[in-house]
Amino acid sequence: MNSLYFQSAARSAIGLVRNGNEDGALTHPRLLAVADGMGGHAGGEVASSIALLVLARRAAIFLDQEVDQDSADDLFNSSIEDIDEALKEASDEDPDLVGLGTTLTSLFIRDNKLALLHIGDSRLYRIQGTTIEQLSVDHTVMQELLAAGTIEAKDVAEHPQRSMLTQALMGAGSLSIGLHLFDAHDSDRFILCSDGLSGVLDDQKIFSLAQSLSPDDAVTALVDAAYVQGAPDNVTVIVADIATGQPRDENLELFGTALL
Repeated sequence: MNSLYFQSAARSAIGLVRNGNEDGALTHPRLLAVADGMGGHAGGEVASSIALLVLARRAAIFLDQEVDQDSADDLFNSSIEDIDEALKEASDEDPDLVGLGTTLTSLFIRDNKLALLHIGDSRLYRIQGTTIEQLSVDHTVMQELLAAGTIEAKDVAEHPQRSMLTQALMGAGSLSIGLHLFDAHDSDRFILCSDGLSGVLDDQKIFSLAQSLSPDDAVTALVDAAYVQGAPDNVTVIVADIATGQPRDENLELFGTALL
């Protein structure tokens, strides 16, 4: 059976309001990730950079085809603990970085299986045919209120707690984040994004812009649309199709944050 891999494009843009870019992204034929940093001073840039760099180092192990599937998934999952420890070390060493943190949404493919590692409010969408589905669940106060039926979706945009996270990587330890495992199909398209995109474009708008374009053109269309809406935050997008066979290269690329 031919192996499946990601054929992807990515972009991380500063937006129209922010002075710096606290987002970052990572792409590889078998690994994708988006991180959205937060914190005073340079904390956000440092946090998202640490998350992606630690994940990239750990990937050298779990992407090895000699590692069995279960072990690879375990190593992928436990990378979140390494990231959290690295964030703690950074904040311990530099008082200016106290309070740093980052989201992380990452997708790993092995054979025909996908593993989603997710914390925070960056998102993973899947497009299949004429439908778009959000596969990640936002770790936010808004999501908890929506799930409880306390508010309706129409109330989110104006809610004073609309940006408040309930979980993020902040070097605090005691994380319990499980992988979401599901099958890959060669007709699937995935979109990973920071809330700089999902905060200004609804799911159907994202679908309409990304459905039929190439990954490169879809990334451009999505980022341009965020700018049309004022781009009040950094905007990071990966669009990835499932491809069959062997990728032309196995390069790992990093996008975005100032320290990369």
